Amino acid sequence: MKVALVTGGSRGIGRAVCLKLSATGYYVIVNYHSNEEEARRTLALIRENGGDGEIVQFDVADAGGVVKALESWQEQHPADYIEVLVNNAGIRKDSLMLWMEDEQWNKVLDTSLNGCFRVTRTLLKNMLVRKYGRIVNIVSLSGLKGLPGQTNYSAAKAGVIGLTKSLAQEIARKNVTVNAVAPGFIHTDMTADMDESQLKTLIPAGRFGTPDEVADAVVFLASPQASYITGEVLSINGGLYT
Repeated sequence: MKVALVTGGSRGIGRAVCLKLSATGYYVIVNYHSNEEEARRTLALIRENGGDGEIVQFDVADAGGVVKALESWQEQHPADYIEVLVNNAGIRKDSLMLWMEDEQWNKVLDTSLNGCFRVTRTLLKNMLVRKYGRIVNIVSLSGLKGLPGQTNYSAAKAGVIGLTKSLAQEIARKNVTVNAVAPGFIHTDMTADMDESQLKTLIPAGRFGTPDEVADAVVFLASPQASYITGEVLSINGGLYT
C-alpha cells in the first residue's frame, strides 16, 4: 500500500493535495487539528473518486501528540510506511510587529515551523530505511519576500525553506527528496479576509490562484518522476514575485 500523509488536509490546498494524491494511487492520511467535519468531507471526496484513506487527528504544534499519533498508526500498519509527506499545516495571526503579542509570534512559528520539524523527524527514519521518500513543504510567497503585517508568518515560512534546503542535502543519497512549494495569493479560507480586487492588480496573471494549481505541483514533486529534484522551492504566484 502506497501511503501519503497531508497535514492540515481538511480544507483548501490540503484538501486539493489529498484528492490529487489519491488519484495517483495513494492511500491518503488526512490530518486535521480540530475540524473533524471538514476532514471527513475530504475523505468522502477521496472515496467518491475511487480512492481510499483515513483521517487522523493531531496538532502539529503538540510534540507529544505528533509522535503518539504517528507511532500508533505505524503499529497498526506494520507492513506499510508513509512514503510521501506533505507538510501543509499552518496558521496566520497577522499584526504589525509593534503590536504583535508573544502568543501571536509563538503560535505561528510553533505550527508552521516547529510542526514541520516534528512531523518530518518522526517519519524520516522509515523513509531512510526503505530508501524512498518524498517530502513536500508548503511555504509561501511571504517566506520568500516578506509581507507587511506578517513578520511571524514570514519568519516561519522562511525557516521551513531553510529546513528544506538543508535536509535535502542530508538525505539525498537515500533517495529521499525534500522540496517546497511557495504559493502566492490562492483562493482558500486563509485568504478570505484579503482584498482580492486590490491585490490582483499587483499580480501579472491578474487573478488569485486555485488550490488545484498548487496541488498539481505538489503531486509532481511527490512522484518518482521528480527523483532528481531536491532542495528546490517552486513559486506559484502568477508572476507576482520571481
